[in-house]
Amino acid sequence: MTTASARPDTMPVAGHLREGRRRIIRVAAALAVAMVIAYLLSDQVLEVLRAPVVEIAQTRAASINYDSITGAFDLKLRIALFGGIALSSPVWLYQLLAYIAPALTTREKRYTFGFIAAVIPLFAAGCAAGVAVFPRIVELLAGFASSEDSTLLQASYYVDFVMKLVLAAGVAFTLPAFIVVLNMMGLLSAATVARSWRGITISIVVFSALVTPAADLLSMFLIAVPMVVLFGISLSIAWIHDRRLPKNTGTDLTAGDTVTPTLEEVS
Repeated sequence: MTTASARPDTMPVAGHLREGRRRIIRVAAALAVAMVIAYLLSDQVLEVLRAPVVEIAQTRAASINYDSITGAFDLKLRIALFGGIALSSPVWLYQLLAYIAPALTTREKRYTFGFIAAVIPLFAAGCAAGVAVFPRIVELLAGFASSEDSTLLQASYYVDFVMKLVLAAGVAFTLPAFIVVLNMMGLLSAATVARSWRGITISIVVFSALVTPAADLLSMFLIAVPMVVLFGISLSIAWIHDRRLPKNTGTDLTAGDTVTPTLEEVS
Protein backbone atom coordinates (compact mmCIF):
# COMPACT_ATOMS: atom_id res chain seq x y z
CA MET A 1 0.00 0.00 0.00
CA THR A 2 1.44 3.34 -1.05
CA THR A 3 1.41 6.08 1.56
CA ALA A 4 0.28 9.62 0.77
CA SER A 5 3.78 10.95 1.31
CA ALA A 6 5.40 8.71 -1.27
CA ARG A 7 6.67 10.49 -4.37
CA PRO A 8 6.66 8.69 -7.71
CA ASP A 9 9.38 10.99 -9.08
CA THR A 10 11.99 10.15 -6.46
CA MET A 11 15.51 10.67 -7.82
CA PRO A 12 18.55 8.71 -6.63
CA VAL A 13 21.39 10.53 -4.89
CA ALA A 14 23.63 10.34 -7.96
CA GLY A 15 20.90 12.01 -10.02
CA HIS A 16 20.60 14.81 -7.47
CA LEU A 17 24.36 15.34 -7.58
CA ARG A 18 24.40 15.47 -11.39
CA GLU A 19 21.50 17.91 -11.47
CA GLY A 20 23.10 20.04 -8.77
CA ARG A 21 26.37 20.15 -10.70
CA ARG A 22 24.56 21.18 -13.88
CA ARG A 23 22.77 23.99 -12.13
CA ILE A 24 25.92 25.18 -10.35
CA ILE A 25 27.71 25.38 -13.71
CA ARG A 26 24.85 27.48 -15.13
CA VAL A 27 24.95 29.77 -12.10
CA ALA A 28 28.74 30.15 -12.35
CA ALA A 29 28.50 31.02 -16.06
CA ALA A 30 25.75 33.59 -15.43
CA LEU A 31 27.72 35.08 -12.53
CA ALA A 32 30.88 35.38 -14.64
CA VAL A 33 29.03 37.19 -17.44
CA ALA A 34 27.25 39.46 -14.96
CA MET A 35 30.54 40.29 -13.22
CA VAL A 36 32.08 41.35 -16.52
CA ILE A 37 29.09 43.61 -17.20
CA ALA A 38 29.25 45.04 -13.66
CA TYR A 39 32.98 45.69 -14.05
CA LEU A 40 32.37 47.60 -17.27
CA LEU A 41 29.75 49.66 -15.42
CA SER A 42 31.93 50.23 -12.34
CA ASP A 43 32.95 53.73 -13.45
CA GLN A 44 29.29 54.77 -13.60
CA VAL A 45 28.71 53.25 -10.16
CA LEU A 46 31.69 55.16 -8.77
CA GLU A 47 30.29 58.38 -10.27
CA VAL A 48 27.08 57.85 -8.29
CA LEU A 49 29.06 57.12 -5.13
CA ARG A 50 31.33 60.11 -5.71
CA ALA A 51 28.47 62.60 -6.20
CA PRO A 52 27.94 63.51 -2.50
CA VAL A 53 31.70 63.80 -1.99
CA VAL A 54 31.89 66.24 -4.92
CA GLU A 55 29.09 68.20 -3.29
CA ILE A 56 31.07 68.38 -0.04
CA ALA A 57 34.18 69.45 -1.94
CA GLN A 58 32.46 72.69 -2.94
CA THR A 59 32.79 73.98 0.61
CA ARG A 60 36.03 72.36 1.77
CA ALA A 61 38.66 69.80 0.78
CA ALA A 62 37.03 66.41 0.27
CA SER A 63 37.97 63.37 -1.78
CA ILE A 64 37.88 59.59 -1.98
CA ASN A 65 41.30 58.07 -1.35
CA TYR A 66 42.94 54.69 -1.95
CA ASP A 67 45.29 53.34 0.68
CA SER A 68 47.30 51.08 -1.66
CA ILE A 69 48.52 50.91 -5.26
CA THR A 70 45.94 48.25 -6.10
CA GLY A 71 43.15 49.99 -4.14
CA ALA A 72 41.32 51.32 -7.20
CA PHE A 73 41.46 47.96 -8.98
CA ASP A 74 40.35 46.11 -5.83
CA LEU A 75 37.40 48.46 -5.47
CA LYS A 76 36.33 47.82 -9.06
CA LEU A 77 36.57 44.08 -8.45
CA ARG A 78 34.39 44.44 -5.36
CA ILE A 79 31.81 46.40 -7.34
CA ALA A 80 31.99 43.74 -10.07
CA LEU A 81 31.41 40.94 -7.55
CA PHE A 82 28.42 42.46 -5.80
CA GLY A 83 27.03 43.84 -9.04
CA GLY A 84 27.43 40.43 -10.66
CA ILE A 85 25.54 38.75 -7.83
CA ALA A 86 22.72 41.28 -8.21
CA LEU A 87 22.58 41.13 -12.02
CA SER A 88 22.68 37.32 -12.11
CA SER A 89 20.10 36.94 -9.32
CA PRO A 90 17.27 35.93 -11.70
CA VAL A 91 19.40 33.04 -12.96
CA TRP A 92 20.70 31.68 -9.65
CA LEU A 93 17.36 32.20 -7.96
CA TYR A 94 15.56 30.27 -10.71
CA GLN A 95 18.14 27.46 -10.61
CA LEU A 96 17.77 27.18 -6.83
CA LEU A 97 13.98 27.06 -7.00
CA ALA A 98 14.01 24.58 -9.86
CA TYR A 99 16.32 22.32 -7.85
CA ILE A 100 14.24 22.27 -4.66
CA ALA A 101 10.76 22.48 -6.24
CA PRO A 102 10.32 18.72 -6.86
CA ALA A 103 10.84 18.05 -3.14
CA LEU A 104 8.08 20.46 -2.07
CA THR A 105 4.41 19.71 -1.63
CA THR A 106 1.78 21.81 -3.41
CA ARG A 107 1.19 23.87 -0.28
CA GLU A 108 4.92 24.38 0.31
CA LYS A 109 5.36 25.49 -3.30
CA ARG A 110 2.54 27.99 -2.92
CA TYR A 111 4.10 29.48 0.21
CA THR A 112 7.65 29.46 -1.18
CA PHE A 113 6.89 30.99 -4.56
CA GLY A 114 4.44 33.48 -3.09
CA PHE A 115 6.99 34.57 -0.51
CA ILE A 116 9.74 35.01 -3.10
CA ALA A 117 7.39 36.86 -5.47
CA ALA A 118 6.67 39.31 -2.64
CA VAL A 119 10.21 39.61 -1.26
CA ILE A 120 12.01 40.41 -4.52
CA PRO A 121 10.14 43.66 -5.37
CA LEU A 122 10.12 44.69 -1.70
CA PHE A 123 13.87 44.19 -1.44
CA ALA A 124 14.42 46.11 -4.68
CA ALA A 125 12.23 48.96 -3.43
CA GLY A 126 14.15 49.08 -0.14
CA CYS A 127 17.49 49.18 -1.95
CA ALA A 128 16.17 51.98 -4.18
CA ALA A 129 15.17 53.93 -1.09
CA GLY A 130 18.64 53.40 0.37
CA VAL A 131 20.27 54.65 -2.83
CA ALA A 132 17.99 57.69 -2.79
CA VAL A 133 18.87 58.73 0.77
CA PHE A 134 22.56 57.87 1.02
CA PRO A 135 23.84 61.14 -0.56
CA ARG A 136 21.96 63.20 2.03
CA ILE A 137 23.30 60.98 4.80
CA VAL A 138 26.90 61.33 3.60
CA GLU A 139 26.59 65.11 3.26
CA LEU A 140 24.98 65.44 6.69
CA LEU A 141 27.53 63.28 8.50
CA ALA A 142 30.44 64.99 6.80
CA GLY A 143 28.87 68.35 7.67
CA PHE A 144 29.72 67.88 11.34
CA ALA A 145 33.36 68.57 10.49
CA SER A 146 34.62 72.14 10.56
CA SER A 147 35.01 74.01 7.29
CA GLU A 148 38.73 74.23 8.01
CA ASP A 149 39.01 70.44 8.12
CA SER A 150 39.41 68.08 5.16
CA THR A 151 37.18 65.09 4.50
CA LEU A 152 39.37 62.28 3.18
CA LEU A 153 37.35 59.10 2.75
CA GLN A 154 38.99 55.71 2.39
CA ALA A 155 37.42 54.21 -0.72
CA SER A 156 36.84 50.68 0.59
CA TYR A 157 35.34 51.93 3.87
CA TYR A 158 33.13 54.40 2.04
CA VAL A 159 31.75 51.78 -0.37
CA ASP A 160 31.13 49.36 2.51
CA PHE A 161 29.22 52.07 4.38
CA VAL A 162 26.97 52.80 1.41
CA MET A 163 26.45 49.11 0.67
CA LYS A 164 25.46 48.29 4.25
CA LEU A 165 23.02 51.19 4.26
CA VAL A 166 21.40 50.08 0.99
CA LEU A 167 21.21 46.42 2.05
CA ALA A 168 19.79 47.34 5.47
CA ALA A 169 17.02 49.33 3.80
CA GLY A 170 16.35 46.45 1.38
CA VAL A 171 16.10 43.86 4.16
CA ALA A 172 13.90 46.13 6.28
CA PHE A 173 11.39 46.48 3.45
CA THR A 174 10.99 42.67 3.25
CA LEU A 175 9.88 42.23 6.87
CA PRO A 176 6.13 42.63 6.07
CA ALA A 177 6.40 39.61 3.79
CA PHE A 178 7.50 37.51 6.77
CA ILE A 179 4.41 38.65 8.69
CA VAL A 180 2.16 37.50 5.85
CA VAL A 181 3.91 34.13 5.48
CA LEU A 182 3.80 33.42 9.22
CA ASN A 183 0.11 34.32 9.20
CA MET A 184 -0.61 32.05 6.22
CA MET A 185 1.16 29.21 8.04
CA GLY A 186 -1.02 29.76 11.10
CA LEU A 187 1.91 30.78 13.33
CA LEU A 188 0.95 34.44 13.73
CA SER A 189 -2.57 35.81 13.88
CA ALA A 190 -3.62 39.23 12.66
CA ALA A 191 -4.93 40.05 16.14
CA THR A 192 -1.47 39.43 17.62
CA VAL A 193 0.13 41.70 15.05
CA ALA A 194 -2.53 44.37 15.59
CA ARG A 195 -1.94 44.36 19.35
CA SER A 196 1.77 45.01 18.71
CA TRP A 197 1.31 47.88 16.27
CA ARG A 198 2.67 50.51 18.68
CA GLY A 199 5.86 48.58 19.36
CA ILE A 200 6.32 47.79 15.66
CA THR A 201 5.83 51.43 14.69
CA ILE A 202 8.34 52.57 17.31
CA SER A 203 10.80 49.91 16.09
CA ILE A 204 10.42 51.18 12.52
CA VAL A 205 11.10 54.76 13.62
CA VAL A 206 14.12 53.69 15.69
CA PHE A 207 15.50 51.63 12.80
CA SER A 208 15.00 54.56 10.40
CA ALA A 209 16.81 56.85 12.83
CA LEU A 210 19.71 54.39 13.08
CA VAL A 211 20.24 53.95 9.34
CA THR A 212 19.73 57.67 8.71
CA PRO A 213 21.04 60.52 10.86
CA ALA A 214 18.41 61.63 13.36
CA ALA A 215 18.89 65.27 12.37
CA ASP A 216 17.92 64.53 8.75
CA LEU A 217 14.16 64.12 9.13
CA LEU A 218 13.47 63.91 5.40
CA SER A 219 15.77 60.93 4.91
CA MET A 220 14.29 59.24 7.98
CA PHE A 221 10.77 59.72 6.63
CA LEU A 222 11.82 58.32 3.24
CA ILE A 223 12.64 55.08 5.05
CA ALA A 224 10.02 55.05 7.82
CA VAL A 225 6.88 56.02 5.88
CA PRO A 226 7.11 53.25 3.24
CA MET A 227 7.85 50.70 5.99
CA VAL A 228 4.79 51.78 7.98
CA VAL A 229 2.65 51.59 4.83
CA LEU A 230 3.99 48.11 4.04
CA PHE A 231 3.32 47.02 7.61
CA GLY A 232 -0.27 48.26 7.27
CA ILE A 233 -0.69 46.34 4.01
CA SER A 234 0.69 43.13 5.54
CA LEU A 235 -1.62 43.53 8.55
CA SER A 236 -4.61 44.01 6.21
CA ILE A 237 -3.70 40.87 4.26
CA ALA A 238 -3.33 38.89 7.49
CA TRP A 239 -6.65 40.23 8.75
CA ILE A 240 -8.46 39.25 5.53
CA HIS A 241 -6.88 35.80 5.67
CA ASP A 242 -7.96 35.25 9.27
CA ARG A 243 -11.53 36.38 8.54
CA ARG A 244 -11.77 33.84 5.73
CA LEU A 245 -10.80 30.98 8.04
CA PRO A 246 -13.67 28.79 9.29
CA LYS A 247 -14.90 29.70 12.76
CA ASN A 248 -14.76 26.16 14.13
CA THR A 249 -11.03 25.59 13.73
CA GLY A 250 -10.76 24.34 17.30
CA THR A 251 -8.50 27.18 18.39
CA ASP A 252 -10.70 27.90 21.41
CA LEU A 253 -10.35 24.39 22.88
CA THR A 254 -8.74 24.26 26.28
CA ALA A 255 -5.97 21.88 27.18
CA GLY A 256 -7.20 18.32 27.56
CA ASP A 257 -10.37 18.83 25.50
CA THR A 258 -11.08 16.24 22.85
CA VAL A 259 -13.23 16.34 19.77
CA THR A 260 -15.51 13.40 19.11
CA PRO A 261 -15.98 12.77 15.39
CA THR A 262 -19.49 12.34 14.04
CA LEU A 263 -20.67 9.39 11.93
CA GLU A 264 -20.47 11.54 8.83
CA GLU A 265 -16.82 12.47 9.59
CA VAL A 266 -15.89 8.85 10.28
CA SER A 267 -17.46 7.68 7.04
